[in-house]
Amino acid sequence: MSTPTRRRPSPAVYRRRRLVALLVVGGIVALVLALWQPWRGGAEATPTPAVSSSGPTVAPTTPPSETGAETSAPVPDPEASGTDPAIAACSTADISVLAVTDKDVYAAGESPQLSITLSNNGAAPCLINVGTATQSFVITSGSDTWWRSTDCQSESSDQVVQLAAGQTVSSVTPVTWDRTRSSVDTCGSSRPQAPAGYFHLQVSIGGIQAADTRMFELQ
Repeated sequence: MSTPTRRRPSPAVYRRRRLVALLVVGGIVALVLALWQPWRGGAEATPTPAVSSSGPTVAPTTPPSETGAETSAPVPDPEASGTDPAIAACSTADISVLAVTDKDVYAAGESPQLSITLSNNGAAPCLINVGTATQSFVITSGSDTWWRSTDCQSESSDQVVQLAAGQTVSSVTPVTWDRTRSSVDTCGSSRPQAPAGYFHLQVSIGGIQAADTRMFELQ
């Protein structure tokens, strides 16, 4: 008795199997991208993916401690990042930046959570780098500078977003101030604790500094 001969699938069957596999992979990638939202407000992110920092980046999605950096990173070439080449970089005249704290008064032992909000007040969309490489948080008391987010930053990242005209976005993951005095010489050692009193938060992002500081009290 002869053994039945197995028929090999036709080329059309192979093509259908490859198509199904590609659709499954594409769906997983789309889901991951939809869940990654380091900024509130619907800004269209078009950059280099965020890199974990030592410590919000403005941006975003890392443990909240001493992130941010000097505002010196340039906005990438729109053609290279896949954005509309007709959209220009945001200008200081069109962007307003606001320093934000989660409370006005902090009880003993509570650590202030620091954030940034920025708005496009212009009549056209624009591009701005809001990554940790362009963020700066500075805390002062009178003329005394107590803490800078850039003093002990070990890593930074770029994140270019497109802001629509009239759009406002806010950082999701805040930066935590541990109520100590910082300097580049104390990154690996203990630091003096801040006394009770009033302090001011000054922020900048994308090369644009907030017009006003945010005052808060430590008890």
